[in-house]
Amino acid sequence: MIKTAFLKKNIFNIVFVTVLLVLAFVPSAKAFMLKGLMEIGLFKPNTALTSKLGPAKDLSGIRFSDSQGKVINLESLKGKVIFLNFWATWCPPCQAEMPSINKLYARFKDDPNVVFIMVDADSDLVKARKFLDKKRYTLPVYQAASDIPEQLFKGSLPTTIVFDKKGRISFNEEGAANYADKKFVAFIEQLRNMND
Repeated sequence: MIKTAFLKKNIFNIVFVTVLLVLAFVPSAKAFMLKGLMEIGLFKPNTALTSKLGPAKDLSGIRFSDSQGKVINLESLKGKVIFLNFWATWCPPCQAEMPSINKLYARFKDDPNVVFIMVDADSDLVKARKFLDKKRYTLPVYQAASDIPEQLFKGSLPTTIVFDKKGRISFNEEGAANYADKKFVAFIEQLRNMND
């Protein structure tokens, strides 16, 4: 009788602690929770385009390669909007934002003025491609083929940088965000349509 009364009295605490433990130790559960929070409107990226973006960054020598060994140099992509994302398969916030990035990619993949570079921070392209294929994401995956300046990537996952057509950093965010948000889509379109 005392055991039953104790259990009823503490059932909420037991459930609460169990949920916290699952979120702390099961990455896919944490990713699922973050994805849900994104879908209800949290984690919107700040897309306020500043009037002065500053000088273009020196992008020469910053290279990435795909699983076929094809190397792309950021410098050669000037004249295009570049969506650059650093991620890893084991990272719950990366997993949470991936569906929104895939939606954004699907919208712009045929646009020659917008380029997506998804950089696997572990440089394990086989594992990364398997992860993306399992989730049915069509995103292109790369690994770093040169040193990456700390100004672009400090080691925090996920990190997303968007360069405008002149090679200026227009967006830089550490942490998960909903990149399928209509304001972010409009932001990419604004950058794509800029002529200066």
